[in-house]
Amino acid sequence: MKQREQWGSRMGLILAMAGNAIGLGNFLRFPVQAAENGGGAFMIPYFISLIILGIPLMWVEWGIGRYGGSLGHGTAPGMFDALWKNRAAKYIGILGVFLPLVVVIYYTYLCSWTLAFSVFALLGSYPNNVDPSAAMPASEYLKPYQNYLFDYIGASSGGLWLTPEPVAYIFFLVTLILGLWILWRGVSGGIEILNKFAIPALFIMGFILFIKVLSITSPVNPEVNAVSGLAFLWEPDFSGLLSSKVWLAAAGQIFFTLSLGLGAVMTYASYVKRDEDIALDGLTTASLNEFAEVVFGSTIAITSAVVFFGADGASEIAKGGAFKLGFISMPAIFTHMAGGQFFGFLWFLLLFFAGLTSVVALAQPVVAFFEDEFDWSRRKSVTILGIFFFLSAHLPMFLNGALDEMDFWAGTFGLVILALVEMIIFFWIFGAENAWEEITRGAHIKIPRLFFYIMKYVTPTFLVVILIAWTYEQLPGVLAKEDPAVWATRIFLILLLTAFLIAVKLAWKRRGQ
Repeated sequence: MKQREQWGSRMGLILAMAGNAIGLGNFLRFPVQAAENGGGAFMIPYFISLIILGIPLMWVEWGIGRYGGSLGHGTAPGMFDALWKNRAAKYIGILGVFLPLVVVIYYTYLCSWTLAFSVFALLGSYPNNVDPSAAMPASEYLKPYQNYLFDYIGASSGGLWLTPEPVAYIFFLVTLILGLWILWRGVSGGIEILNKFAIPALFIMGFILFIKVLSITSPVNPEVNAVSGLAFLWEPDFSGLLSSKVWLAAAGQIFFTLSLGLGAVMTYASYVKRDEDIALDGLTTASLNEFAEVVFGSTIAITSAVVFFGADGASEIAKGGAFKLGFISMPAIFTHMAGGQFFGFLWFLLLFFAGLTSVVALAQPVVAFFEDEFDWSRRKSVTILGIFFFLSAHLPMFLNGALDEMDFWAGTFGLVILALVEMIIFFWIFGAENAWEEITRGAHIKIPRLFFYIMKYVTPTFLVVILIAWTYEQLPGVLAKEDPAVWATRIFLILLLTAFLIAVKLAWKRRGQ
C-alpha cells in the first residue's frame, strides 16, 4: 500500500473541514429558510436537528473516513467494502463519489458568479437608475437588478437555451482553473493552505459586514434600522412548530449547511492520523459552521433587505429564494448604501471564498477515488477531471433547467440516501460497539453515551422520515417534468453513474477481487 497524504496540522484539518461545510447555503439559503419557516421559532427544530441529525452524522462520517483511510481508502466504495463484506457494498458506495462530482459541475459555475459580482461591485457597474426613496413595491425596485443577473447568465429570454455573457464564461474559467490548481497541489500543500487563508478571511469579512449592517437605516424611513431587520427574522411564530414542513426544512438545512451525505467529509477524514481526536475536531468543525451561519448568515442579507425594502418586501424576496436574496436584492442594497462598492465587494468575495473551499472539498472525493483505487498520480487525476469538469459544466451553463435538476438528484435527494446508508452500514452492519469505539478512540472529550443510542436508533429513524417525506412531497413534481432540458440532464446523470459503477468493477478486478 502506498503512503497516503496527511494533513499538515490539526488546525489546517479543522479549517479545511469548516471550509467544506461553510458554503453559499450558510449565507443565502439559511436566512431564506428561517424567514419562511417561523423566524425565531425555526431555530427550535433547527437546533434539535443539529443535535440528533447533524452532529451524529458528522461524527459517523469522520469515523468512517478515518477507518477507511487507515486501510488505504479515501472514498465510500472502498470504505463501505471494508465495513461490510458484501459484493454490493462497493457499488452502493459509489454515491459518495458520484454525488459530490455532480454538485461540483454546477457549483463551480455558481461560485464564479460570486467572483464576478465582487468585481462588478468594486467597479460600480450595477444599475443605478432607481431612486431608493421612491415608494414602489420591492419587485419593481429590483427589476433592473434582476435583469442584470439574467443578462449575465443569459436567462432573459426564458427559453430552452441560456446565452451567458462572454464575461461569465471568463469568470467560470478563472474559478475552475483556480480550483484545479489548488487540487493539483495536494491535501496539505493546496487544500490546507487555501483554508488556512480563506476561512479566517471569511470570518473577518463577515464581521465587517455584520458591523456595517447593524449601523444602516432605511432610505425611506430613518426609524427603520437593523433592529427592525433582526426582529423580522427572529420574532418567533410558534405555530410553525406544529408543521411538518418546518421540521423538514430545518432538517434539510442541517444537511446542506454541514455538507453531510455527500462523501466529502469522509474523504477529508481519510487523511487524518489513526489516533487523531475526531470527536473534538468534528464538534469544532460543526461549531465554526454554525457560528458563520447563525451569526453572519442570519444577519447580513435578510436584515439589509428589511431595512431597505420593509418587512413585506423582505418576505417577497425570501419567497424568491436564495438567488434573489444574494444576487438581486444585495446588489440593489449596496448600490444605495454608503461605501456600497467596498461592502458589495466584501460580500461577494466572502461568498466566493465560501464557495471555493466547498468546490475543492467536493472535488477531492473523485480525485481520491482515482488515486487510491486506480493508483493514478494526483496530477493525472486532476488533469482528467479538469477536462471533465470543463466539458460537463456547459450543461448547466447553457441548458435552462439543468442546474435545478442536477441539484435535486445530487444535492437534495441523493444525500439523504447516502446518509442513511452510512448509518446502517456503520452502526448496524459493522456493529454499533465497533462504530462507537472508532468514533471515541483518541478523543480528548467524552461523548455522552446518550449519543450512542441517538446514532443507532434516532438518527436513522429521522433519516427514514425525511426520505419518505421528500419522496412524497417533491419527487412526483420532479418526475412530472418533461421538457428536453430535464431529460437531457437525466440521461447525462444516468450515463455518468453507469460509468462510475463500471469504474468500481474495474478497480476491484484490478486488485484481483
